[in-house]
Amino acid sequence: MSRKFLPVILVLTGAGLFLAFQSQGKFSYDNPKSKYTKVLRNVGLLLEQGHYSPKKIDDDFSKLVLKKFTDELDNDKNIFFLSDLQGFKKFETKIDDEIHGAELESFFFINDLYLKRLNETSILYKDILAKPFDFTKEESVVLDEDKLNHPKNEAERKDTWRKRLKYLTLARYVDMQADREKNKDKKDFKVKADSTLEREARDGVRKQIERYFTTKKTHETVDENFSTFVNAITWTMDPHTNYFPPIDKRTFDEGMRGSFFGIGAQLKEDDGKIKIASLITGMPAWKSGEIRVDDEILKIGQGNAEPVDVTGYAVNDAVKLIRGAEKGSEVKLYIRRMDGTEKVITLKRDEIKLEDTFAKSAIINGDHKIGYIYLPEFYINYEDPNGSKCADDVAKEIQKLKAENVEGIIMDLRGNGGGSLPEVIRMAGLFIEEGPVCIVKGREERPSMLRDKDKNILYSGPLTVMVDEFSASASEIFAAAIQDYKRGIIVGSTSTYGKGTVQRNIPLTPESENPLFSNRKSEDLGYVKLTLQKFYRINGGATQLKGVTPDIILPDRNEYLKFMEKDNTSALPWDEISKAEYKPWTSTVSNEAIVKTAYDQLSRNTTFSNIKTNVSWLQNYSTKEYSLNIVKYKEEQKKLKETFKQLDELYKLGKEMNISNIPADTVNINAAKERVEKNNKWLKALSNDIYVNETVKVISNMINQGNTAKTN
Repeated sequence: MSRKFLPVILVLTGAGLFLAFQSQGKFSYDNPKSKYTKVLRNVGLLLEQGHYSPKKIDDDFSKLVLKKFTDELDNDKNIFFLSDLQGFKKFETKIDDEIHGAELESFFFINDLYLKRLNETSILYKDILAKPFDFTKEESVVLDEDKLNHPKNEAERKDTWRKRLKYLTLARYVDMQADREKNKDKKDFKVKADSTLEREARDGVRKQIERYFTTKKTHETVDENFSTFVNAITWTMDPHTNYFPPIDKRTFDEGMRGSFFGIGAQLKEDDGKIKIASLITGMPAWKSGEIRVDDEILKIGQGNAEPVDVTGYAVNDAVKLIRGAEKGSEVKLYIRRMDGTEKVITLKRDEIKLEDTFAKSAIINGDHKIGYIYLPEFYINYEDPNGSKCADDVAKEIQKLKAENVEGIIMDLRGNGGGSLPEVIRMAGLFIEEGPVCIVKGREERPSMLRDKDKNILYSGPLTVMVDEFSASASEIFAAAIQDYKRGIIVGSTSTYGKGTVQRNIPLTPESENPLFSNRKSEDLGYVKLTLQKFYRINGGATQLKGVTPDIILPDRNEYLKFMEKDNTSALPWDEISKAEYKPWTSTVSNEAIVKTAYDQLSRNTTFSNIKTNVSWLQNYSTKEYSLNIVKYKEEQKKLKETFKQLDELYKLGKEMNISNIPADTVNINAAKERVEKNNKWLKALSNDIYVNETVKVISNMINQGNTAKTN
């Protein structure tokens, strides 16, 4: 932590005294308003005096906070009236004053009205779902939150809910019809009339919405909504600065295992939906390769038992359906991806196997012998000085590949969300001579150069680095360094994620706080994960927002999904500082010529052009209005499924690549049946990967060009 930031901790202590004296003896830890006022003031102090690049907390800031808070409470714009939003405008220029110590009024006013409107809204669905829907009527529903408007009156609000409920019922009804058609000839299958299916579809939606409102009323307490309010403030400063109340901090400290024990995924609630928040590398969910962050969990099943629809469930209630079973037992997740596809994934609960998180390699055999290294994260064991470090492990993989006389190496960082910064520096040093790798800058600090100090180069041959939209933080630093040194060629999606900031957890209650109350335990106010530093490439440009743009861009199916840093309106901007002094790599291979050849080949590649076409269609479809007419709905769904099916087919290679393990690894792999099965699954997926295949073409061109230069 910067020395210049240390006084902020002392300021928090002073703020506690100030608020105590200001209340003239009336300050009480048991008074929620006093507690909230203190949290707000301390958060404001941290943001203004500790944040890397603080926005001025003024009237303009206040307006953004107000919008974010009301959006978080009513994201689908079907609870508040338009007049409510207009009434909230009186707080547009007051929230900043409240952060600076004025009496807290905005939160209580908005929250009280929200809870009132929520109660009003929670009874609408019963009347709407009591009568059959007419699916022959020509009407549509808007689901894109950016295109929605708050209702002007009760009639409009009820109609908004009617259309949403009709859409949910229509989706269930059509699925039930399809299931009937599929199973009608099976023995003991009961064929039901359309009227029965429609009634059962409505009843299913009724139960779903009933759970949804029960969950909201149970979990959206005053404390919970205040946390949402404070996070609207921290989010407005930047999306990676977050407030965690004490109970969330305890959950965080317990680790991710407690959130989704046995399969290694953390859950979150998002507008009544249960979604994947993160995956633990090496655990069953991650190893399946089928589950992704932000996937929605529709149902959870235990073995062959009837699955439970978890729409509207609280996270803790969903967790209970998965926890408690013994290792090796099966759990089925019925998921819907961000692109709309639905899958049933069967997982076996397991213990984490550390070796699954480590770097591993293989050999791609073809016109050239190419080494492939997969690195899921930049890991380090801080508790054990002799523990695993990714730079050391990658070095070992390189040595094994060199022993097999590979002609080039592919480093795969797709899905790698980052990790240890020192390990990134050391790993880059395996491929370059001594020199700077990254620049780190804190608030009001001179830039600090992070250098590789080892003059030795472990591998000097052709190198490509694979990235995608999920490659973030440390992955971006490595890819940027390789690109800036012209040491290799970066291949991947339009850009990496774009997270170029560093955060640390700062408690809102310093240990020395409140000497006036030394006879009692200081109240835990939670903590703030605060953005303190920013990363820069050695060419001077930030990795923030823009990420790293690959030298060779390959279209993929995630292109239209808005989840990257650049899609976040409160993200810190891209900027640049003075570049470092460094010597680019000299080689007989012209990267520019390789890139030109790759794009010439891609221009004739129908696979990637078709992927781009289908992704473009999905982007337009995701922002349109959806028909509530059953004939048109079925047509739209047919087209949607055809598009996803085409994408699935496009992602398969017509002819598998010949990929094998390094001979030195076979003894360890064959030591256990489980390892053999996991390894075979990994090699199978790799051999069908169109992106690896395209990267092989790139590195083959590099090898060919280098060989030609040697003979001339």
